[in-house]
Amino acid sequence: MTSDTSPKRPKYQRIADDLKSAIESGRYAPGDRLPGESALAAQYEVAVLTARQALKILRIEGLVETKKGAGARVIEFRPIRRHGIQRLAREQWGAGKSTWSADEERPVTIDVSVDTVASPAHIARMLDLEENDLVCARSRRYVLDNRPVMLATSYLPLELAEGTAIMHVDTGEGGTYARLAEIGHAPAHFREELRCRLPVAAEAEGLAMPLERPVIKVCRTAFNAELQAVEVNEMTMDSAAYVLEYAFDA
Repeated sequence: MTSDTSPKRPKYQRIADDLKSAIESGRYAPGDRLPGESALAAQYEVAVLTARQALKILRIEGLVETKKGAGARVIEFRPIRRHGIQRLAREQWGAGKSTWSADEERPVTIDVSVDTVASPAHIARMLDLEENDLVCARSRRYVLDNRPVMLATSYLPLELAEGTAIMHVDTGEGGTYARLAEIGHAPAHFREELRCRLPVAAEAEGLAMPLERPVIKVCRTAFNAELQAVEVNEMTMDSAAYVLEYAFDA
């Protein structure tokens, strides 16, 4: 991929474009260190501050990590390829597998908390509940290769979840969807909505990422065979950690 080196672009952006092209071409491999601010400033005949801005762009985009006194190093992390359709197939969770395993073979650490909370207004609407009706809220933080990659909270009507393993930290094989199937509310239809925006402070902190880097917001609603909404899952993903893949027949 060639970068846009038009003189109309700011100098720091042109430097960043050149460095991104060098990373994409393999000139700088994962783990390699990029030239420092002073070296870049001399090479491009710009101020050190301009070179610093170029490296900041690469950090925001998730291409490098910077440590004080150590310069910028190309990140070794391999993005997660999220298979948007296959991961939700019944043969996946129905066979006792997690939706995560459809995307990744690398081991993931998931911090889970389960609470009973008053339903937020927008969740109540999606679940056809009254505002402040009690729901089961399952919150998770996913960490892969020592890097937080996703925050997620699932909301389920308390009348469905109460007294089941859905209220446990470990829901058992097949997860929440398998437990819903056991009580006659197996997911039969899904709807996902995606958008991108900058993170709020709590999201950036939870994902250990810069406030300037966008997150991918995915809201998935699961419906049973009667098209009753049985779960709303709100996910916040580090945009630099994911590739979203959708493969389906024409």
